[in-house]
This record gives sequence, structure tokens and C-alpha cells, in this order.
Amino acid sequence: MSHPFALPSFYMPYPARLNPHVEGAREHSKAWAREMNMLEGSGIWDEADLDAHDYALLCAYTHPEASGPVLDLVTDWYVWVFFFDDHFLDIFKRTGDMAGAKAYLDRLPAFMPLDAGETPEPTNPVEAGLADLWARTVPSMSQDWRRRFIESTRHLLNESVWELSNINEGRVANPIEYIEMRRKVGGAPWSANLVEFAVGAEVPGAVAATRPMRVLRDTFADSVHLRNDLFSYERETEAEGELANAVLVLERFLGCDTQQAADTVNDWLTSRLQQFEHTALTELAPLFDEHGLDPLSRHDVFAYVKGLQDWQSGGHEWHMRSSRYMNDAPGGAVNTPGALLAGPLGLGTSAARMFTSIAATAPARLRRHAHVPFQAVGHLPLPDFPMPYQVRLNPHLDASRRHNIAWGHRMGMLAPDPVLPGSGLWTEEKLADFDFALCAAGLHPDGASGELDLATDWLTWGTYGDDYYPVAFGGQTGAAGMAAAKACTGRLLLFMPVDSPVTPPPEHVLELGLADLWARTTEAMTRSERADLHAAVKAMLDAWLWELENQKLHRVPEPVDYIEMRRHTFGSDLTLTLCRNGHGAAVPPEIYRSQPVQAMENAAMDYATLMNDMFSYQKEIQFEGEIHNAVLVVENFFDCGRTEALGIVADLQASRMREFQHVVDHQLPVLFEDFGLGAEARAALLGYARELQDWMAGILLWHRDCRRYREEDLLRHKGAPAPVTPPLGAPTGLGTSATRLPALLRSPAAGAQPVG
Repeated sequence: MSHPFALPSFYMPYPARLNPHVEGAREHSKAWAREMNMLEGSGIWDEADLDAHDYALLCAYTHPEASGPVLDLVTDWYVWVFFFDDHFLDIFKRTGDMAGAKAYLDRLPAFMPLDAGETPEPTNPVEAGLADLWARTVPSMSQDWRRRFIESTRHLLNESVWELSNINEGRVANPIEYIEMRRKVGGAPWSANLVEFAVGAEVPGAVAATRPMRVLRDTFADSVHLRNDLFSYERETEAEGELANAVLVLERFLGCDTQQAADTVNDWLTSRLQQFEHTALTELAPLFDEHGLDPLSRHDVFAYVKGLQDWQSGGHEWHMRSSRYMNDAPGGAVNTPGALLAGPLGLGTSAARMFTSIAATAPARLRRHAHVPFQAVGHLPLPDFPMPYQVRLNPHLDASRRHNIAWGHRMGMLAPDPVLPGSGLWTEEKLADFDFALCAAGLHPDGASGELDLATDWLTWGTYGDDYYPVAFGGQTGAAGMAAAKACTGRLLLFMPVDSPVTPPPEHVLELGLADLWARTTEAMTRSERADLHAAVKAMLDAWLWELENQKLHRVPEPVDYIEMRRHTFGSDLTLTLCRNGHGAAVPPEIYRSQPVQAMENAAMDYATLMNDMFSYQKEIQFEGEIHNAVLVVENFFDCGRTEALGIVADLQASRMREFQHVVDHQLPVLFEDFGLGAEARAALLGYARELQDWMAGILLWHRDCRRYREEDLLRHKGAPAPVTPPLGAPTGLGTSATRLPALLRSPAAGAQPVG
């Protein structure tokens, strides 16, 4: 049988194990599915379908240590979720019935009451199954877990509308949009919640929302979904008309053939798995100490992490065997002769294969630590950045420039002060060249004079801190630098009080600036608005610590983690929070948490951060020895040259602008109707969209006109470092994508000029 591509050799460092209660789960789940009317007469499955899919085998592999009753219940959950997927496909995706789909999905949350109370009378097998499962599961779980599971189930259900709308429009998502939405549509975060139930160990509420736990959940989810996309590509694209598949996304985005796209998805999958490992090994122990977790809580987190690992290896084995997917094999042999080189196949052989798996991916892992800093890379030929919105400048620009210079002097930023630590990193000439007032004037074209001054000063303080952290803490060896950076961050949090105006006396230039900004900004804010602003600044500070950790390890980030953290390091949360708070109570908080608004914000943030990385490439790579730059991240991931990497980053940035426009033109009107928003809320949300348009246009103008990134100004301000020649014999990516890059990668985006 001919397939669209040959399955690649997968990275899988954990051996799969089979739960001994698998036969009992098969019998139980079949009886349960029949009781819920999911088999004969459902029009979706019959007994032969359920036998062929073998969800009991999936659960027995993914939860190898669960007891018999727990495995039965978990298997029932998976029977339900796959039935939902096929039922939704047959009833709504095939027909394009958007209105019916929304009405169907709107009823389902009622079958998951937080207090496990009464539910409506079920009208179909999906409702009946959900009501039964919820009643059997929640008695043993905490309220905190119930809330998290309800949220992930709601995402899993409601975001199916996103897939349906893309099918109706014939639209393939861009890579960033896809990975974010797939986490919700694909349901792996839902699976992660069920891991807690299956292993009998809940993640403590004190750390559930922290970055390490979020990264573990998200990398788990991305890995599950990317693997599923490889196995299900043939069925989804040829039989179901599906457009939400990573192989298809990369085919369209990279302009490559299906095999090349599949191989790149596998590289993407590998990087996500290795990010999971890196986070588990390097970030959990400090997290435990920071939050003072007791031994039992630490045990629960480790049990959860082990459960996620079991799910990865077990899920892979099931995909190799289930008739639902393209695996071309009874017993799970992969449909490529090259698979024979990866080790023995068949039952009980996954442990033997993992050593070959680890060795095959070692070059890419080593490459992340092999970048040579301070290479003379020269100026990047910048693309023609798409910008459909007209920039408008605030008329108070010149006055704000004068104010900002005076403020910088008062805050101690522009001359060394022996009694003010952190002072004098910049000079007056530097601050004038950076011209943050120009950026603020584009971001806030209609603001009053005082508002523009405040926005300019926030940009100044944030950039000063971003410059200061690596200079002050990056050069310290061992743990001393990180300890000092964390102490500095902890002190800064004291100058953003949410409930009281009282702060300690400032002892550092960053504390002095933040104390001044906080008092000027929050005077008329509500408590909720102060809390949001506090969280936004904290996210930026925490992201600077993340950059320092990577710098200490000399580790180039993997692409998804980089894109998501770059939004925070750039200070996007801070500027967007200030924009949002200006609308007061006109827009309900749940609207800001909705998928369209978050997609609009993320697209705008990514447009700005990717633009910044292209402008600042020489400054960061050649003059600062930096590793946090999207062009370098792509160079490292694809093992390609900077010209090819620039083309990919430019294409990705352009796709984020298209995504922003798509949300504003097509998704916001639907959001208005779905939430029944009145005229005031609609006007406020459209005003917010216009502010994001001003935000992107203003940032582009500032990058073009300021003197922070030009080579002559970099030489004038810092002096040119000696070029460093990369060492011979550095890892070049044996077995990675290097050999297929000429066909895989397009040329740089239109408008790029030759390097001069």
C-alpha cells in the first residue's frame, strides 16, 4: 500500500510498559460503550470499530501502573473522548454546521458540575458518557483538580469550533497559531489532568501555575499532538478533509513536500521532548525549594512527571499498533526499511530501541550548546516587513523626548552614582539615540502629554533592566549570578504593592525607577488592575531570569519555548496590560481570556518580537554574545545558515500579521454574537484592536528610525569585538535536517537585499 510519506525514526528515551489489567479494561470499556449507546445504532461506531481502535491498549500502555478499577475508568474516559471526536466530525465537521456545533457544545459543561451535583437529562451518547464519567471520577479529587479538569475539558470541546471554522474557510493555520490551538483542540492537557488521577498524585496548587509545571504540561501536550499528527496525516487529510495537522501546516508554510514536512515535524517533536527533559532535570528542584514543598508534595510532582513520561512512550507504542493510524503493520512495524536500523521491533522491544533513539538525536542536542558567541555576523539584510496600518505620532513627542532625558538623569541611569547600585549603564547620548519617546508616540498617538511621558518612561525602565541583567549577573560564575539576579528580582516585586502604597526605600537604580513608575501609574487604578499590572511586570522579570539560566548553560532555546518566552522578555504583557486597563469595565474579563482575543494579542506580540530579533541580530549575536534571538534559534534548530533562517523568521512574522488581520476581520464579529456583547463592549474591543494596530505600526517605525541597532551606532557606543572563528568539527547535525534544507527552505522574504 502506498502512503504519503515514510514514518521517521522517533526519539523515545522511555521504554513502554503494558498494564497487566489490559484484558479486563477491554471487556469493561466495551460493555460501558454499549451501555452509553456508542456502538450499534449510534451511526458512529460498531463493535468492530471499537475492537480495532483498542483504546484499552492505549490506556494500558499510557498508564502501566494503574490498578484494574482505575484503568477501567481511565479507559472509559478515552472511549468517550474519541467517540466525541468522531461524533463531532460526522455530525458537524462533515456538514459545516457551525450553529448546531455551538449549541451542541454549549450543553456539555452542564454535565461537569464542580460540586458533582445534579446534571441535565442526556440527549445523546456524548452527554450520557460525560455525566457518568464525571460522577465516577470527581469524588476522589480536590476542588482545585476539578477546576483544572473542567477547564481543559471545556477547551477540548469548545475549540473544536476553531477546527470547524478553518475547514469551512479552507484555511491552514500558521505554525505558532497551530501549536497553541492544538494544545486545546487535541486535548493532551486534558490527558495530563487524567494522569494525576491515574497515578493518585495531584500537582500541589502552590506550583500548578508556575512556569516549570506549565512547560512540562505544554511540552507533553505538543509531543503527544505532533506524534499523533504524523500517524494520522493520511486518515485526516485524505478521508476527513482535516486541515489541523502539523505536517500539512509545515508543507504549506515551508513550501516543501510531504516527506520533508513529516521529517521536520519529527524534529519538532524531538525538540519538545528534550525541552520536557531539560525542564524536569533543571527547574523542578529550585521550584520545590522556592515554594518550600514538603516531601509528600515533591513525591506527587515526581509521580506526575513519571506518569507523563509513561504516557509518551505508551502512546507511541499504541500508535504503532492501532488500526486507526498509518503504521502499515500488524504488530507495529514501521513502514520504512530504515526503521530496521533503529533496533528490534515488536512486543517488549521498546527498551532496546531507546538507546539508538538517544544516540540518533545527540548531535541536535549538542548543537544547542555549541554556539560560539561574538561571531562577526555583519548586518542582516532586512525583509520588507508587512504593515497594513498607518502609523500616527503623538503631537507631544518632542516634549516627551526632553522629559525622558531629564527622568533618566533623576533615576540615575545616565551617570555612575557611588551610592546608587546599578546606575550609569547608559549615557545621555545613548538614551537620546534609543529615542523611546518615538516608540511611545506611535504606541499612544492620542495620549495626553503626561500619558505619553509615562509610557516613554516605562519603555525606558524596561529596556534598561533588560540591558542590565545580563551585564550585572551574566558574567558571575557558578550559582552566585543567579542568586544575585533572583534577589534583585525579589526586591523589585516589593515596589509594586497591590494592596498598600507602602514600599521600602529604593536602594538600586531599577528600584528607584520602578517605585516612581508604579506610583504614577496606579494612582487611579482598581485593585484588579494593579494586580494585572503586577503580574505583567513579574512575568517580564521572570523571563529575564529564564534568559540568564540559558546563558549560564550556554543553551540556545528550542523554537516553541523561545517564541512563548519572548513575549515576556520583550515586555509585551506590560504594554498590553496598560492598554487593556484603559477600557475599564466595558469589556468583561472573560472576553480577554477568550480564544480570539488571546490569538489577536499573541499574533501582535509575535509580529513585534520577531521584527525586533531581525533588527537586533548583529547587536545581540556579534556585540553582546547573546543566544536569545529568533534567527539564531532557527539557525540552530534547522542546522542552516543565517540567510535561510532569516527567510523562515520573516515568513513567520508575515504570517502573524495575516493571523492578526484574520482574527479582527472574522473572529471578533463572531465573538460579539457568541457573548451577546452590547455596543459599548463592542466599541471598546474594536478600540483595543486599533490600539494593537498602533502598537505594531509604532514599534516598526521606532526600529527603523532609532539608533539602537545600526552597525555604526553599535561601534560608536560599544566598540567592535574581535571576530571569533567557529571551531572546526563542531556538530553539524548527523541524521538531522541539514541534507534536505536546500529543498526545504525558501529564499529570504521579498525585499531583502544582499549583504553589503
